[in-house]
Amino acid sequence: MVSFLSLLGIVFFFIKEAWLKRLIFVLISVSVGSLFGDAFIHLLPESLKSISGTSAASFVLIGLLIFFILEKFVHWRHEHGDDLEETETHHEEGEHCEKVQPVGYVVLLGDGVHNFIDGVIIAVSFLAGPAVGWATTLAVVLHEIPQELGHFAILIHSGFSKTKALFYNFVSALTAILGAVVTLVFVEKVTSAIPYLLALAVGGFIYIAGSDLVPQLHKKTGIKDSFVQLISILIGVGLMFSLLLLE
Repeated sequence: MVSFLSLLGIVFFFIKEAWLKRLIFVLISVSVGSLFGDAFIHLLPESLKSISGTSAASFVLIGLLIFFILEKFVHWRHEHGDDLEETETHHEEGEHCEKVQPVGYVVLLGDGVHNFIDGVIIAVSFLAGPAVGWATTLAVVLHEIPQELGHFAILIHSGFSKTKALFYNFVSALTAILGAVVTLVFVEKVTSAIPYLLALAVGGFIYIAGSDLVPQLHKKTGIKDSFVQLISILIGVGLMFSLLLLE
């Protein structure tokens, strides 16, 4: 289900850009609420059932650092974004320049690593229990929607056709299945590590929401926009609370 979200880029074929920007804006807000909600309502409490508060807090911090390092590793793609814009400018001026596609491939690589981790997190969460598993899956889905739409836009910008962008983005998304399979194959070794992996997931979710998504929301500071952001975030948190009924 998470992997198929990569095909959401097909909406670019039908939705006007102005409407798409509004949709992504709302989805990012809901995603922030769902990620924070899942981290503090489901994952962290489940982790604390088996390990001490100090151990859980330590692994939450480690999770934050891991995701920081991973993002640093792939973040250099933004530096190439300037080169891409410069290339397009020269092309408009009539100069012969080849399409700069490496930017798109770096995005695919980074997304593949991220999706693999999502697969691990989802599998570990289901090992902890159905309610935790579905809550985590919903949180992943909600933050993947705006992310996948954004990545598709980057692939188009880097020179991929819409068809190729959909295909390669889907292939990259399949690493989520690989992450889940690897986790389940080594389930005996993973089971004892579930509380610690859940704590790592908490750190990852907090990092994604706080570092990547919240700054995007701050780009719009109008009263109306801020109100929509708050309501959407509360909806995301509310969805996580509603999943407690499954327990």
